[in-house]
Amino acid sequence: MSSGASIDDLLSFEEERSRPDERDRGGRVGQVLRTLAGVASVVVVLVVGLRAVGLRVSLLILIAGVVALFLVRRVVAALAPTPPPPAGTRAPVTAGDDGTWNWSARDALQTAINGWEVPLDWSATRPERFTGVVLPRLGELADERLRLKHGVTRDSDPARARSLLGERLWTFLETPPRRTPSPRDLAAIVAELEKI
Repeated sequence: MSSGASIDDLLSFEEERSRPDERDRGGRVGQVLRTLAGVASVVVVLVVGLRAVGLRVSLLILIAGVVALFLVRRVVAALAPTPPPPAGTRAPVTAGDDGTWNWSARDALQTAINGWEVPLDWSATRPERFTGVVLPRLGELADERLRLKHGVTRDSDPARARSLLGERLWTFLETPPRRTPSPRDLAAIVAELEKI
Protein backbone atom coordinates (compact mmCIF):
# COMPACT_ATOMS: atom_id res chain seq x y z
CA MET A 1 0.00 0.00 0.00
CA SER A 2 1.55 3.27 -1.02
CA SER A 3 0.27 6.71 -0.33
CA GLY A 4 1.53 9.63 -2.35
CA ALA A 5 3.33 11.19 0.62
CA SER A 6 6.60 10.20 2.20
CA ILE A 7 7.60 10.82 5.78
CA ASP A 8 9.67 13.68 4.45
CA ASP A 9 6.53 15.25 2.97
CA LEU A 10 4.84 15.07 6.37
CA LEU A 11 7.77 16.69 8.15
CA SER A 12 8.61 19.36 5.60
CA PHE A 13 7.46 22.82 6.52
CA GLU A 14 6.41 25.68 4.29
CA GLU A 15 5.01 28.95 5.49
CA GLU A 16 1.31 29.20 4.74
CA ARG A 17 0.59 32.24 2.63
CA SER A 18 -1.91 34.87 3.71
CA ARG A 19 -3.76 32.58 6.10
CA PRO A 20 -5.15 34.55 9.02
CA ASP A 21 -3.84 33.11 12.25
CA GLU A 22 -6.05 32.60 15.28
CA ARG A 23 -3.73 34.85 17.24
CA ASP A 24 -4.51 37.69 14.84
CA ARG A 25 -8.19 37.45 15.73
CA GLY A 26 -7.79 37.58 19.49
CA GLY A 27 -6.43 34.10 20.18
CA ARG A 28 -8.06 31.31 22.08
CA VAL A 29 -9.42 33.57 24.81
CA GLY A 30 -11.18 35.74 22.24
CA GLN A 31 -12.59 32.67 20.55
CA VAL A 32 -13.90 31.31 23.86
CA LEU A 33 -15.44 34.68 24.71
CA ARG A 34 -17.14 34.87 21.30
CA THR A 35 -18.50 31.35 21.76
CA LEU A 36 -19.79 32.13 25.26
CA ALA A 37 -21.43 35.30 23.96
CA GLY A 38 -23.06 33.31 21.17
CA VAL A 39 -24.32 30.65 23.59
CA ALA A 40 -25.65 33.33 25.96
CA SER A 41 -27.47 35.19 23.20
CA VAL A 42 -29.09 32.02 21.86
CA VAL A 43 -30.17 31.01 25.37
CA VAL A 44 -31.69 34.46 25.98
CA VAL A 45 -33.62 34.31 22.70
CA LEU A 46 -34.87 30.80 23.51
CA VAL A 47 -35.96 31.78 27.05
CA VAL A 48 -37.82 34.85 25.75
CA GLY A 49 -39.39 32.85 22.91
CA LEU A 50 -40.50 29.99 25.15
CA ARG A 51 -41.93 32.34 27.78
CA ALA A 52 -43.77 34.24 25.05
CA VAL A 53 -45.65 31.05 24.15
CA GLY A 54 -46.16 30.12 27.81
CA LEU A 55 -43.56 27.37 28.21
CA ARG A 56 -41.01 27.09 30.99
CA VAL A 57 -37.90 24.94 30.56
CA SER A 58 -35.03 24.49 32.97
CA LEU A 59 -32.26 26.99 32.27
CA LEU A 60 -29.62 24.26 32.71
CA ILE A 61 -31.29 22.10 30.04
CA LEU A 62 -31.41 25.04 27.64
CA ILE A 63 -27.76 25.91 28.22
CA ALA A 64 -26.68 22.27 27.82
CA GLY A 65 -28.68 21.95 24.60
CA VAL A 66 -27.27 25.14 23.11
CA VAL A 67 -23.68 24.21 24.08
CA ALA A 68 -24.22 20.77 22.49
CA LEU A 69 -25.46 22.42 19.29
CA PHE A 70 -22.43 24.74 19.21
CA LEU A 71 -20.09 21.76 19.70
CA VAL A 72 -21.79 19.75 16.93
CA ARG A 73 -21.55 22.76 14.64
CA ARG A 74 -17.84 23.12 15.39
CA VAL A 75 -17.14 19.40 14.80
CA VAL A 76 -19.05 19.43 11.52
CA ALA A 77 -17.16 22.52 10.37
CA ALA A 78 -13.83 20.87 11.24
CA LEU A 79 -14.73 17.70 9.32
CA ALA A 80 -16.17 19.44 6.27
CA PRO A 81 -14.16 18.89 3.08
CA THR A 82 -12.38 21.80 1.53
CA PRO A 83 -14.54 23.60 -1.02
CA PRO A 84 -13.74 23.01 -4.68
CA PRO A 85 -11.65 25.65 -6.40
CA PRO A 86 -13.61 28.50 -8.00
CA ALA A 87 -14.93 27.92 -11.49
CA GLY A 88 -12.32 28.53 -14.12
CA THR A 89 -9.38 27.70 -11.85
CA ARG A 90 -7.77 24.33 -11.66
CA ALA A 91 -5.04 22.63 -9.73
CA PRO A 92 -1.88 22.11 -11.77
CA VAL A 93 -1.87 18.91 -13.79
CA THR A 94 1.32 16.91 -13.47
CA ALA A 95 2.76 14.33 -15.82
CA GLY A 96 1.14 11.39 -14.00
CA ASP A 97 -2.18 13.14 -13.47
CA ASP A 98 -5.02 12.85 -15.93
CA GLY A 99 -6.97 15.71 -14.32
CA THR A 100 -9.42 13.49 -12.41
CA TRP A 101 -7.65 13.60 -9.05
CA ASN A 102 -9.84 14.64 -6.13
CA TRP A 103 -7.79 17.58 -4.85
CA SER A 104 -9.98 18.08 -1.79
CA ALA A 105 -8.84 14.65 -0.59
CA ARG A 106 -5.48 16.23 0.27
CA ASP A 107 -7.21 17.47 3.40
CA ALA A 108 -6.01 14.36 5.26
CA LEU A 109 -2.41 15.08 4.31
CA GLN A 110 -2.77 18.67 5.51
CA THR A 111 -4.23 17.36 8.77
CA ALA A 112 -1.25 15.01 9.18
CA ILE A 113 1.19 17.83 8.48
CA ASN A 114 -0.57 20.10 10.98
CA GLY A 115 -0.38 17.27 13.52
CA TRP A 116 3.43 17.48 13.27
CA GLU A 117 3.69 21.24 12.88
CA VAL A 118 2.44 22.19 16.34
CA PRO A 119 4.70 19.82 18.34
CA LEU A 120 7.69 20.77 16.20
CA ASP A 121 6.99 24.49 16.76
CA TRP A 122 6.73 23.93 20.50
CA SER A 123 9.91 21.91 20.62
CA ALA A 124 11.92 24.73 19.02
CA THR A 125 11.80 26.70 22.26
CA ARG A 126 11.31 23.84 24.72
CA PRO A 127 13.63 20.85 24.13
CA GLU A 128 11.75 18.75 26.69
CA ARG A 129 8.71 18.93 24.39
CA PHE A 130 10.78 17.35 21.63
CA THR A 131 11.88 14.43 23.80
CA GLY A 132 8.41 14.03 25.30
CA VAL A 133 6.22 14.43 22.20
CA VAL A 134 8.09 14.34 18.89
CA LEU A 135 10.73 11.69 19.65
CA PRO A 136 8.16 9.06 20.73
CA ARG A 137 6.22 9.68 17.49
CA LEU A 138 9.38 9.20 15.45
CA GLY A 139 10.01 5.99 17.39
CA GLU A 140 6.50 4.81 16.58
CA LEU A 141 7.10 5.56 12.91
CA ALA A 142 10.36 3.61 12.99
CA ASP A 143 8.68 0.66 14.73
CA GLU A 144 5.82 0.69 12.25
CA ARG A 145 8.17 0.72 9.25
CA LEU A 146 10.24 -2.07 10.81
CA ARG A 147 7.10 -4.10 11.51
CA LEU A 148 5.67 -3.63 8.02
CA LYS A 149 8.87 -4.25 6.07
CA HIS A 150 10.79 -6.67 8.30
CA GLY A 151 8.33 -8.10 10.87
CA VAL A 152 10.19 -6.78 13.94
CA THR A 153 10.06 -3.82 16.30
CA ARG A 154 12.67 -2.30 18.57
CA ASP A 155 11.10 -4.10 21.53
CA SER A 156 10.55 -7.51 19.91
CA ASP A 157 14.07 -7.96 18.46
CA PRO A 158 16.39 -5.13 19.51
CA ALA A 159 19.53 -6.57 17.89
CA ARG A 160 17.93 -6.98 14.47
CA ALA A 161 16.11 -3.63 14.74
CA ARG A 162 19.41 -1.94 15.58
CA SER A 163 21.11 -3.42 12.51
CA LEU A 164 18.17 -2.46 10.27
CA LEU A 165 17.94 1.08 11.64
CA GLY A 166 21.65 1.77 11.56
CA GLU A 167 23.75 3.11 14.40
CA ARG A 168 22.89 6.81 13.91
CA LEU A 169 19.10 6.32 13.83
CA TRP A 170 19.20 3.78 16.69
CA THR A 171 21.20 6.16 18.88
CA PHE A 172 18.91 9.07 18.02
CA LEU A 173 15.78 7.12 18.97
CA GLU A 174 17.19 5.46 22.10
CA THR A 175 19.17 8.39 23.54
CA PRO A 176 17.15 11.60 23.82
CA PRO A 177 19.11 14.55 22.44
CA ARG A 178 20.00 17.39 24.82
CA ARG A 179 18.75 20.02 22.38
CA THR A 180 16.12 20.06 19.67
CA PRO A 181 17.65 18.87 16.37
CA SER A 182 17.90 21.41 13.57
CA PRO A 183 15.61 21.04 10.54
CA ARG A 184 18.61 19.71 8.58
CA ASP A 185 19.31 17.04 11.22
CA LEU A 186 15.63 16.08 11.31
CA ALA A 187 15.60 15.81 7.52
CA ALA A 188 18.60 13.45 7.68
CA ILE A 189 16.87 11.32 10.33
CA VAL A 190 13.70 11.18 8.24
CA ALA A 191 15.73 10.20 5.17
CA GLU A 192 17.19 7.31 7.17
CA LEU A 193 13.66 6.34 8.29
CA GLU A 194 12.60 6.31 4.66
CA LYS A 195 15.39 3.85 3.80
CA ILE A 196 14.18 1.23 6.31
